[in-house]
Amino acid sequence: MNPQTQSHPATATAAPTELVLDVGPVAHGGHCVARHEGRVIFVRHGIPGEKVRVRLTDAGESAKFWRADVVEVLEASPDRVEHFWRPADSLRAWAHGHPPVGGAEFGHISLARQRTLKSAVLAEQLQRLAAVERLPDGLDLGNLVEAVEAGGPDSSQETEPTYDAGTGLGWRTRASFSVTPGGKLGMHAHRSDHIIAVREMPLATERINRLRLWDLDLTGIERVEVAAPSNGSRPLVLLAPAPGTKPKRLSAIAAQLPDDVSVATFDPLTGEVAQLRGRTWVQESAAGHDYRVTGAGFWQIHRDAPGTLVGAITEFLHNGGFLAPGSVVADLYAGAGLFTAPLADAVGETGSVLSVEGAPGTSRDARKNLHGAPQVEIEHGRVERVLRQKPRNFDAIVLDPPRAGAGKPVVSQLIAAGPRAIAYVSCDPASFARDVGYFQQAGWSLAGLRAFDLYPHTHHLETVALLTPGP
Repeated sequence: MNPQTQSHPATATAAPTELVLDVGPVAHGGHCVARHEGRVIFVRHGIPGEKVRVRLTDAGESAKFWRADVVEVLEASPDRVEHFWRPADSLRAWAHGHPPVGGAEFGHISLARQRTLKSAVLAEQLQRLAAVERLPDGLDLGNLVEAVEAGGPDSSQETEPTYDAGTGLGWRTRASFSVTPGGKLGMHAHRSDHIIAVREMPLATERINRLRLWDLDLTGIERVEVAAPSNGSRPLVLLAPAPGTKPKRLSAIAAQLPDDVSVATFDPLTGEVAQLRGRTWVQESAAGHDYRVTGAGFWQIHRDAPGTLVGAITEFLHNGGFLAPGSVVADLYAGAGLFTAPLADAVGETGSVLSVEGAPGTSRDARKNLHGAPQVEIEHGRVERVLRQKPRNFDAIVLDPPRAGAGKPVVSQLIAAGPRAIAYVSCDPASFARDVGYFQQAGWSLAGLRAFDLYPHTHHLETVALLTPGP
């Protein structure tokens, strides 16, 4: 193929290159694989089997691979649909001279096909990194990812309808935004410093969209984080000020928001939060418990994710006989205690739960959230250190590491601790598969697996696995 070029108003020196490509299989990270003259090109906004015209977004001659966005579809997949959000639609965005915003990179694909693509990614990672060819209970490697139905055990607490599972919109109870040089709410393009102004966030709940953050003058702010719990409790808007922003400017921004919204500043590097108005935390609810979550502390962003994940974990552990009154369990990378509280319910006052979290603010939240459960021991620190200092015989461990996974040293420590079972929660198929491989090398088995489409219209998914010693 001969590359074709086209001028671009945002490029001052050289016109970017466009290619016509046949889109190949999906790959981890939200793109598909294509090839041009032997070179691998990672293509976003395509579907396997399509013929497309792409704009190269990262194409150094010495690079091992290139990156590209689809700008025109020449032969469309039957699974292609009209994108629900103009700023994230690659075809429309590039037609207007700029890249699309990130965060909805699968929005051009039917929901059913999105889930098969995510299943293919998870299966490929498990096969390649953990040599998993067969799954327990006759699960199909090609159909692993489940849709999450609207509602759930806490739906009665909600003050607005649940998200529309049929469209995959309205599920985010938390959202993160950048700010344009002109002080308007915006979002970054993928792998870019370019910020595009936005006037809606269709993946977010109606409570977030009703704040109309795009109408604010955000001059002096670099980032905005917003949390609007689905239980109807008070929303929180966090502002990350630019260096030199005066308190008067921050107060002026806070005054533009409704009175029933808490407003605080935060430092993205340290996590430090300072009150401007109202609370510096939100109250979340799940599995019959309330949780205080301070600032930008971690909480599952899909409104039905907490109940879904708690249900999957406890079902695996209960059905296997690993969780019962009197059991000794651990919740590692425990956050504010989402899993710790239902684990404490299950083991009762005759059992014990060790809850370990490394982030200081989140660990303080866990102490507040679990203060009424004497069977829970809260430890702040790195998982590796706490496990060394507090060895014990565990019946079960819940492992919910960050995106990078647990890693070989932690996996080795867990194996040495000799638990009867580990329930592993993961948001990244690659690090999950790598860690499963470490467990299998030590003689452990993948005894159960569920994967959930908790992030519709993105390439992300959530996985819950049951790992047990022995074949």
